[in-house]
Amino acid sequence: MATRVRWLGHSALLVEGEGRNVLIDPFLTGNPKAAAKPGDVPADLILISHGHGDHVGDAVAIARRTGATVASNYEISLWLQQPLQGLAESKAQGLQHGGSFLFDGKIRVKLTLAFHGSALPDGSNGGNPCGFVLTFPDGTRIYDAADTALFGDMALIARLYEPTVAVLPIGDHFTMGPREAAYACKLLQPRYVIPMHFGTFPVLTGRPSQLKELLGAIGPEVVEMQAGQTLG
Repeated sequence: MATRVRWLGHSALLVEGEGRNVLIDPFLTGNPKAAAKPGDVPADLILISHGHGDHVGDAVAIARRTGATVASNYEISLWLQQPLQGLAESKAQGLQHGGSFLFDGKIRVKLTLAFHGSALPDGSNGGNPCGFVLTFPDGTRIYDAADTALFGDMALIARLYEPTVAVLPIGDHFTMGPREAAYACKLLQPRYVIPMHFGTFPVLTGRPSQLKELLGAIGPEVVEMQAGQTLG
């Protein structure tokens, strides 16, 4: 797999492919498990799945530093353009569920359903939460479910996009836990699954070892990363 996926802790991912860096939900400042500092990570494209502070994170500061485009749902894109955030309209790409865009002529970004909340850090409307399917020219397809419950239409994501890698929350409490994530793997049928959104705070009790046990020998390969490690 030429495309590389680096887990930065919690839900933050850095995906490197086609000479581009895609940064997802860059919660680094205030993240006790963060494997990088906001001033150190590269970004050409930043994706925000929903408005919660542990996902918006350092997106604005990193976008200002790097000149990256930020893609999100439409409501968050409008929030990013407000004076306090100060991103230019050309750098705040708004989409909605089912929609997609081609970044830099190379990387296809599709918004999928997610079942969660999305209030922004200032309490304003963050629209509907989403996940992402990223498709790279080398054939790698990454489904980042973001914060979500299990839902049956993951089977449609499998049928339509055939993800190579599924990035799934397993922490429980705010998202699905290991049992639901194991069932999501049965629906999605990826080659690899990367657990995330666990262990950052005590309330997030799910663990990769539980997911491995539930999947047994017939499930996808569970890639249990330490923050900062890379697949690919």
